[in-house]
Amino acid sequence: MSERATDDLEGWLRSRTPERGLRGKSAAVLELLLSQPRRASYGSAGELAQLAGVNVATVTRTAQALGFAGWPALQQELRARYLSSLSAGQVAAEHRAEDRAGQIAAEGRAEGRAGRVAADRRGTGSPGARSLRRDLDGLAVLNRRLDERVLTTIAEAVAAARRTTIVADGSYAAVGLALAHNARLAGYPVRAVTAGSELANAMADVGEGDVLIAVSFWRLYENTVLAANEARGRGARVFAVTDAASPALAAAAEEVVLVPAEGEAFFPSLTAGIAVAQALVTQLAAVDPARTGAAIEAAESMWTRFGLLHRHPSPPPPV
Repeated sequence: MSERATDDLEGWLRSRTPERGLRGKSAAVLELLLSQPRRASYGSAGELAQLAGVNVATVTRTAQALGFAGWPALQQELRARYLSSLSAGQVAAEHRAEDRAGQIAAEGRAEGRAGRVAADRRGTGSPGARSLRRDLDGLAVLNRRLDERVLTTIAEAVAAARRTTIVADGSYAAVGLALAHNARLAGYPVRAVTAGSELANAMADVGEGDVLIAVSFWRLYENTVLAANEARGRGARVFAVTDAASPALAAAAEEVVLVPAEGEAFFPSLTAGIAVAQALVTQLAAVDPARTGAAIEAAESMWTRFGLLHRHPSPPPPV
């Protein structure tokens, strides 16, 4: 089956089904996920259980049978994949519909707990305030679910690599540029590239002993997925930072860092992605503190020589 044939919600879910399949009530939960992905992408485990005619424990067991810790972890990726099937305009419309539902729920707060829960989940207030709250929620999810072992693996791989290339296109380049900039300051040969001839030329030089980190969210940039597979084929170690890896990206990557990236408007949020970049460099700086310390001192010297910064450090006190 081709990549595009399997990179859809149904193909993804069915590919995670155990070989023996799901039976009885768990099969009913799976069919609900397939038939009502939008509803499942934001509903609670209790709501999903009611719709499927099962109890909450069955929803949890179904999520675990599909390879997740529980319903929240499954829902995070389900939501990302559902949004990746929509255009930018459709994503904006999806959020407007949620906003209207939140306003209706807020007006019905006095009518009972259901109204309060729905209002709390979808949020009220100005678009900017809702965006901030969504990002805070995303950071909380990231903090709960991020595997520190994966951060350590990537940091150690970068530290040992001949060179690291970060591929990040469009607005996602902000994550890649921040990661590459600070990793270089930490004393490691890391570069960020985007599209076109720059990416093609960079990939021509990637090989064994190198690391490639692919950064892409929502519908994923084709060139980023291609670069990840090209690097893997050339013997480089590949890692991915994304909200929902396609089969081709997941197959190329040694480790995938799943990052909440849903925004409040028509574009993905980069807040959690930037947080992961910060965490990676912090972990990288701890691999060889002496090397990083020397690199920072060298950079500080060049900043002074080139007169880059408006504020200057105070001279050290006399001994």
